Amino acid sequence: MRRYVATNGDTPGSIANRYGIEERLLLEANPHIRGSRAITAGTPVQIPELPSAAAAGTLFTCPPAEPFPYLNSWVPLTPIGQMQEAEYDVLIIGTGMGGGAALWRLCQQWADCGKKIGVIEKGGLLLQTHSWNVPTLNNERAGRLFANPAVAYPIGRTLPQFPGAREVYALGGRTAFWGTVSPRLRRSDFTRWPISYEEMEPYYNIAETVMKISKAYSEDSTITETLLERLWMNGYPEATNSPMAVNHNPTKYGEVAASAAFSSIDFVAKALNLAPFDLAIGACATRIFIEGGRVAAIEAKAPGGTPYYLRAKTVIVAASALQAPRLLLHSRIPGRAIGHYLSSHSFVVTNGLLRAPTLPEVMGTLAILVPATEEHPYQVQIQGPGPYYWYHDTDKMIQEEWGFNFFGGFGMVEPRFENRVYLEPGRPDENGMPNIGVSFSYGPRDYAVIEQLQAAIPRIASAAGIQLTGPEGRPDLCLLPPGADFHEHGTCRMGDNPATSATDRYGQIHGVAGLYAAGNCVLPSIGAANPSLTAAAAAIRTADHIVRTQRA
Repeated sequence: MRRYVATNGDTPGSIANRYGIEERLLLEANPHIRGSRAITAGTPVQIPELPSAAAAGTLFTCPPAEPFPYLNSWVPLTPIGQMQEAEYDVLIIGTGMGGGAALWRLCQQWADCGKKIGVIEKGGLLLQTHSWNVPTLNNERAGRLFANPAVAYPIGRTLPQFPGAREVYALGGRTAFWGTVSPRLRRSDFTRWPISYEEMEPYYNIAETVMKISKAYSEDSTITETLLERLWMNGYPEATNSPMAVNHNPTKYGEVAASAAFSSIDFVAKALNLAPFDLAIGACATRIFIEGGRVAAIEAKAPGGTPYYLRAKTVIVAASALQAPRLLLHSRIPGRAIGHYLSSHSFVVTNGLLRAPTLPEVMGTLAILVPATEEHPYQVQIQGPGPYYWYHDTDKMIQEEWGFNFFGGFGMVEPRFENRVYLEPGRPDENGMPNIGVSFSYGPRDYAVIEQLQAAIPRIASAAGIQLTGPEGRPDLCLLPPGADFHEHGTCRMGDNPATSATDRYGQIHGVAGLYAAGNCVLPSIGAANPSLTAAAAAIRTADHIVRTQRA
């Protein structure tokens, strides 16, 4: 910037004309000069430097806008210490399917209401999206990432009766790795629920729409069409393309649709574009406080054990079916059924081969669901071919025989009071919370279903033209340990009777106003179906109830 010393008779206008600039710009650069009056001789005047075109009077430089406040990560985060200064209309604990669905629905319903919503997550920012959508994570590498104990914590190692259990502590939880298969429960599966299928149906519709659930993933795939026709003609007319939470819409009109496989992180993303909320990661909820029969606050600890107290009118406990009862029991929330009725699926898998000469050359993707029926209390899924159920930047080579990414079945398990999650005395973790124990076993009816599933899988394979393989030519059927299906549920089950359920029909803990549970933990039963869609639909229904309650 040049400097000029004023002489007698100089004015801002005359100096601006001399240097070919606007008088406005000259005054902005010299706040000590006021108005258009004459300038005292000897007064220093700063002359703004402009590009040649601007000096000619045709173009002027404007400083670039600096966006503020800066964003420090790929999702806006709020320090938990800052959250301690607020009082939330709703505070959500956990960001898996239940927490994500509730967050999205609350932000949608309260978009213009100025409500204060907070979310805390024990884990960190592991992935920005479902692992399927990460270009560097093909099927094999994503499997190795999930198997890493630092990512999917094998808590079953300390649970002899539930040894297959794993937890993912991160934004989105296990939905960053889930298989996306999303069938509805059958109407008859709701006989153990306090609500009917018809009451859940509109929420299924909403969840399926936002999660982009369809059968398009394997539609028009010749390998799927061929095997489906074989199944239909050989006694399995109910077989169908798997309904999956995968978005097949192309990016157009500038709208980004890059997250094909859905995860709860998509719920968080959709919520961000609807209403503001605070999100803290690395914040482990350790206690819930009740005052006068209603929820008042929670304690959460940051890494290092520093406690913070977050006030809220409503709290949604959306941790997993294993961790939600842990928090409620440690907080001494009353309820005979809290932690009880732990259930999952029996899980039988196998290996098999399919001879390529019996198939068209261009095969596509294999994704078949043989759902449960009134006669068959199990479902079977067939996925493949080989490692190409989903993959990145890999040639699908022609082969004589194809194996499967997954071939297995889920059997119904009877909810029983004695199957439970409980607190282990004298075994606190780094946050001072007792670790959990699990008491779980299969009952006679469960073993009967396992036997039916064991007999059904070879029949289904034969009907589809699949040869089961194993040592010495025997079918390699394997019953995986309890918890390995990742479908645990029921530990905060909903119901009308406080003696046999933890929450009411909307997910509110019996006898504690404003305290809710969401996710797999509230599902009283799931038949033989994958639970994630139902957990999302139920959480959306809970959010709608909270909106109505706070409006009243």
